[in-house]
Amino acid sequence: MAKPKSLVIVESPAKAGTIKKILGKDFDVKASIGHIKNLPTNRLGVDVDNGFTPEYVTIKGKANILKEIREASKKADNIYLAPDPDREGEAIAYHVSLEIDSENKEIYRVLFNEITRNEVIKAINNPGRIDKNKVDAQQARRILDRLVGYKISPLLWKKVQRGLSAGRVQSVALRLICERQREIELFVPEEYWSITGTLKGENPPPFEAKLLRKGKEKIRIENGDQALSILSDLKGAIFKVSDIQKKEGRRNPVPPFITSTLQQEASRRFHFSPKRTMVIVQRLYEGIDIGEEGPVGLVTYMRTDSTRVSEEAISAVRDYIATRYGAGYIPKSPNRYKSRKGAQEAHEAIRPTSVMREPTRLKGYLDKEEMAIYEVIWKRFVASQMPPAIMDVTTIDVEAGNYTFRASGSVIRFEGFMKVYVEKKEEEKEEEKEGAERDEKEKKREETLPETLPLLKIGEVLELLKIIHDQHFTQPPPKYTEATLIKELEENGIGRPSTYATIISTIQNREYVRREKRNLYPTPLGFLITDLLVENFPDILNVEFTANMEDHLDKIEEGSRKWMEIIQDFYNSFQVDIKEAERNMRDVKREIEHTDEICEKCGKGMVIRWGRYGKFLSCSGYPECKNTREIEKREDRDVKIEEEVTDERCDKCGAAMVIKNGRYGRFMACSGYPECKSTKPINIGISCPEQGCNGYLRESRTKKGRVFFSCNRYPDCKFAEWNRPIPELCPKCGWTFLVEKKGKKEEGILKCGREGCDYQRPL
Repeated sequence: MAKPKSLVIVESPAKAGTIKKILGKDFDVKASIGHIKNLPTNRLGVDVDNGFTPEYVTIKGKANILKEIREASKKADNIYLAPDPDREGEAIAYHVSLEIDSENKEIYRVLFNEITRNEVIKAINNPGRIDKNKVDAQQARRILDRLVGYKISPLLWKKVQRGLSAGRVQSVALRLICERQREIELFVPEEYWSITGTLKGENPPPFEAKLLRKGKEKIRIENGDQALSILSDLKGAIFKVSDIQKKEGRRNPVPPFITSTLQQEASRRFHFSPKRTMVIVQRLYEGIDIGEEGPVGLVTYMRTDSTRVSEEAISAVRDYIATRYGAGYIPKSPNRYKSRKGAQEAHEAIRPTSVMREPTRLKGYLDKEEMAIYEVIWKRFVASQMPPAIMDVTTIDVEAGNYTFRASGSVIRFEGFMKVYVEKKEEEKEEEKEGAERDEKEKKREETLPETLPLLKIGEVLELLKIIHDQHFTQPPPKYTEATLIKELEENGIGRPSTYATIISTIQNREYVRREKRNLYPTPLGFLITDLLVENFPDILNVEFTANMEDHLDKIEEGSRKWMEIIQDFYNSFQVDIKEAERNMRDVKREIEHTDEICEKCGKGMVIRWGRYGKFLSCSGYPECKNTREIEKREDRDVKIEEEVTDERCDKCGAAMVIKNGRYGRFMACSGYPECKSTKPINIGISCPEQGCNGYLRESRTKKGRVFFSCNRYPDCKFAEWNRPIPELCPKCGWTFLVEKKGKKEEGILKCGREGCDYQRPL
């Protein structure tokens, strides 16, 4: 008699392939390829008068997949629903369960924190049931987002322009970026000076000490005259060591990765976008063929905010450290790390599924990006269970008359965890300085500073080799990068591990934010949308309000709140705001600024209107005359003008770069034109997909005016795409972007940008 057939349903074809090879011929494994049900795209889909009942429809293109799953379920005696172990995965499992034949058979829910033979078999042998609270939490988030999007977006269409949209969480992220940019623009630098002496004692090497105090008061030098006065005081002064302080310093290891910290580190270290990072780590989680072992998941589940690690994994890594580095590199007891408040402790941190799979063993099986992410996950996990680094920290005070100079240095006495891994902090510091001009002399001096201080004694007289004074200016707050924005969102309780990448890609897709050299800049449209929403929907755009809503969703998942109550409380005040906004929101469409410009096509006056890329000149005879043109920067005309100025600097003359429209598309040009004619392409926010290429995609035009998208490294890289790339992952194959393909009637589709993948959906 044939053994009963079991059916396992996951959401990814790659995951299905790995699990199928683990479970063997007695199991059939099918993939739903993401969600199978969603709210309709052409209407609200939520009955606000009947308990906010959602109307779910089958996602276009999923009918055949559902049919295949139903047919397979009829032949199975046991059905195991195994999408990812989070809210989205629970919702997928729930919607699939409603569609399959469950008569006289058991439907189980199984959770894989890692896709390895032991864990998969253990999960199948110990199945559970669908967590309805988790489903309700996902549904509440979906309904909240739908209510905000479908109620506010039509207002923006009416008051600004058609096609705009607003998101409950994305709009708050946009507000943070806009507010930071305004802080930067309003920042007034303050001048200050430093005085640094290069000193030499009896023992080498020479070292630098900075002026710290005058008498007992910490000194601040506000201008050059003060600096010169101090230098005058120091002429002929005897420099001698007045104090030496030595103490032990410790640097502790950092916890293993969670979603946000992995995205931040990948951004700093490899310049990967959050979305790109998640695509790569998802491949590592779902399984990669590594030769004799076959396909195996190399890392644990990647959407997590918990730093918890299983006892088995801790024991294994401690054994590995003892063997590889010696007993001195193991703490007496395992290191434990505290997760942030509200973290889902049911999940583990992101770690390798086996510490014995050293990165060097996987060469030849992983591509360059996969290896980069795997290696940093592996190293950080190993380092997290090692002891602190120990340093000897020395501080030397040097007296010179009534002034005190100070020098500090440190020597690493014991590497500890730093033998394996050091968090990439240097890049973060450079990000904060980006856009600020640093003194070249200061940079050169920093490069020649000794790593250690010389052996000195109190009372020792030092030789002053030279003394210099430098001018500095306080710097504005740093611009957000994708990494620092994720950090800000997490610290404020906005979003969750599964949403960070989507939040950031969405505001870029909507062209509310642009990304240049890893920095995020609000566009004129982004500023406008933020101002309108803050004025008319202060609660929704409030950071604290959004964070509290995340807490409410967590309480739904815990079972302590009902989802309908949360939605009703929100909707009561939201309705009032909507009605007020319909009456009072600024009508940007009707705002017209008259100019003395004349339309060269019909002779009527030109007016300034608002467009997707800011203000532009348009014929007042519209719609009969549709002539438009860019508002050019002209000093010899009395006309209100505006340009999109960037923080990019001209490589030739150092002037600011501005956005311009040319016959071959938008580009950056030097604001010093016509004296300087330097130009450069605009990064559209998508990395070149060619293997080993570090370029980015830019918009270009052919000589006949047809738009296409190519790598900025042309002719070294010849990648090109005729359809507009959209930075959204393909849910079927994980390709890093979709493309927008329009038909003759402007009704189009979004399809996968990877040749051979048939994924597509309505535009």
